[in-house]
Amino acid sequence: MREIPKKLGKYEVASEISRGNMGIVYLGYDPYIDRQVAIKVAHSDSLNDPQSGQRFRKLFFNEAHTAGRLTHPNIISIYDAGVDQDICYIVMEYIQGGETLKNYIRPENLLPIEKVVEIIFKCAKALDYAHRSGIVHRDIKPSNILVTQDLDVKLGDFSIAHIIEAESTATETQDVMGSPRYMSPEQLKEERVTGQSDLFSLGLVMFELLTGKHPFTADNFSRLVHRVITEPVQPMRELRKDIPESLENIVTRALEKDISDRYAMGLDLATDLSMAFDNLEQPEEDISQQEKFNAIKELDFFAGFNDAELWEILRASTWLTYDDATDIILEGELDDCFYIIISGSVSVWKHHMSIRVLEKGDCFGEMGYLAKTKRTASIKSNGSTSLLKINSTVISQVSLNCQVRFLKVFLRTLIHRLSVTTEKISRETA
Repeated sequence: MREIPKKLGKYEVASEISRGNMGIVYLGYDPYIDRQVAIKVAHSDSLNDPQSGQRFRKLFFNEAHTAGRLTHPNIISIYDAGVDQDICYIVMEYIQGGETLKNYIRPENLLPIEKVVEIIFKCAKALDYAHRSGIVHRDIKPSNILVTQDLDVKLGDFSIAHIIEAESTATETQDVMGSPRYMSPEQLKEERVTGQSDLFSLGLVMFELLTGKHPFTADNFSRLVHRVITEPVQPMRELRKDIPESLENIVTRALEKDISDRYAMGLDLATDLSMAFDNLEQPEEDISQQEKFNAIKELDFFAGFNDAELWEILRASTWLTYDDATDIILEGELDDCFYIIISGSVSVWKHHMSIRVLEKGDCFGEMGYLAKTKRTASIKSNGSTSLLKINSTVISQVSLNCQVRFLKVFLRTLIHRLSVTTEKISRETA
């Protein structure tokens, strides 16, 4: 490959970051916006191949064509693409210190279970967004999932992604494209591929992150295809005994051979992961569902909800119990959950000072739920305290009528909280 010039278009080219099948990624600089960028340069040998060069060029720029349509915090942003002196390049978001999940599928380097759940949750939300935008990735695998220094997630490499045109009636020809180890049964059988194929691939990644082993190891392609299409997945808890049953059930559903049994959308997978994560944080105490239902029915917050809607809320939420003086929320942390006090009370702390006590029926965490902003105060339990924790992802799964009723009460609660705060500030400054 010829030497890359010091500039491509308006972008300055610095050092090499990595190499892949499609090209070499360089660290670059955009002088007009004053930011570092990543510049992927296509392999010249592949571009100039007389038989496959044109197809390779189309695949290379397909990443800009597909991912360039997407704007999501967990998908690498595409800024620009072009050709300079016969050099094809794509300009992308630069993730400083980023590395791929390949580093965390080795048995000796596995991440904590709760961190794996958080990573896959973010991937599922990103894929849900892409699929709803009409784009199927088709190559989800550890090396295409980048993690930042604080283990935030960025999906990348949309070079073989497919755009599903809603108005198209043409039958798409399905070539075997992608990485065989992470293909779904329908990909390997060259059948129609949808977003559910990406979720199967993500299930494989989750299996590896939790166990350090691929569920369908094989010594040749034919054997791999046979295992993926016909053989059941080995139970994860045979490989790692501390994996909760809830997570094994999630992975099993993601890896169903029949798409009718698999997760339909990324949001469905994310919802189950969110609920499993809450249970990882703290196992539920031994209290019956009927007792929980009776407890929330007493609260003013749920006045006006019918019994069916209350059951929906209960099943979509997490019941948590805390001992005395336990941290529930820490000032400065990011969280998108909303809490209702079922029993007991909590103290609100700001700058290491207790400023308020909230009792049974009170709520907290409204702004974090609404905008996922950093918490401006800490919350600690006073004595034994039970809470209903409501996540913004799982609440979207309840019926529309229940969502509307919940939103009305939530906004009324938020407005009341803001008015009380405003009155307090006015009295203090008067």
